[in-house]
Amino acid sequence: TTLRIFRMLMNRHLTQPSARHFHYNDPAGSYALRVEVAAYLKAARGVVCEPDQVIMTAGTQQGLDLAVRALLQPGDPVWIEDPCYAAARELFDGTGLAVTPVPVDGEGIDVASGIAARPDARAVYVTPSHQYPLGVTLSMARRLSLIDWARAAGAYILEDDYDSEFRFAGPPLSALQGIDGEGRVIYLGTFSKTLLPGFRFGYVVVPRHLRERVLTIRRLTDRFPSTLAEDALTEFLRDGHFSAHIKRARKRVKAARDALIEALRCDRLAVTVPEQGLHLVAELDGAEDDVALAGQARALGFGVKALSPLYHGETKRRGLVIGFSGFAPDVLAEAARRFVSVLQTLPMPDAVDPDRQHLR
Repeated sequence: TTLRIFRMLMNRHLTQPSARHFHYNDPAGSYALRVEVAAYLKAARGVVCEPDQVIMTAGTQQGLDLAVRALLQPGDPVWIEDPCYAAARELFDGTGLAVTPVPVDGEGIDVASGIAARPDARAVYVTPSHQYPLGVTLSMARRLSLIDWARAAGAYILEDDYDSEFRFAGPPLSALQGIDGEGRVIYLGTFSKTLLPGFRFGYVVVPRHLRERVLTIRRLTDRFPSTLAEDALTEFLRDGHFSAHIKRARKRVKAARDALIEALRCDRLAVTVPEQGLHLVAELDGAEDDVALAGQARALGFGVKALSPLYHGETKRRGLVIGFSGFAPDVLAEAARRFVSVLQTLPMPDAVDPDRQHLR
């Protein structure tokens, strides 16, 4: 249904093109689209912004790159979550920033640890709605502590609101941007997870005093977004198709999550049941090599990632990061069962953590 509607909208703009499609356009994106994005973010995430604070991008990665280049210089200290989204970590390393890994626990990033390790950090990158990869939600107490630190330190929070649309239980916490009030948060979002990765549309919401700086970098690197796709997306949002799509997708994703959890039940895995998002973490029971095990899983047709390489500091937990979006529940469950059958035939490692909680 979603693809059919979007194809119809794209075809309309291809067969009846606007004059603006034949000219260079606003690097921030069309104003009509930014109006719709701002309205959606206010209603769904509590983001407080005007359309002129929204800059359309090709996805979260481009938005993060724009923010880093607008705010930071090589050698500037930054915090990252530990473990962290690999592409963000690679961007920070590649731009010469002094990265400080800050541990993540059941409440999200440990702000006190970050302050103790590097109180003078210029920025922090966080995934507060659904931390990648551990899946925890940043508690309200930690959110307020993080904002207090940023205000006092004159630092910026790079908020990647990853997977916020896919919540399965209870109301979501508001975005950090909406509770900031002093322009310390740069808010990053994408349509890649909600529509299609190949669609290549995201957005960054910037404080007013940073808009021209970010927009200049956007103009010099990518000129402006696809006007054809912008117009189709504008109608898709305005006419309620996006909200209806999210409701349908949330049901499909939850069914896939539930099927995966059931298929992973065994004594060798400690599965964290996510209340939100498109992936879960299955921690290993002992000292297994999660990198090697992930390779074995992929050879069986079960696409997973190892957890330990996503850590930046010395403390590394071992496990598997498993996505459950884009798969039929029965297909996903069958692949998981094949993997579990093989896992249970492998020798038990010497070191086992007796405190792990298991799904049995």
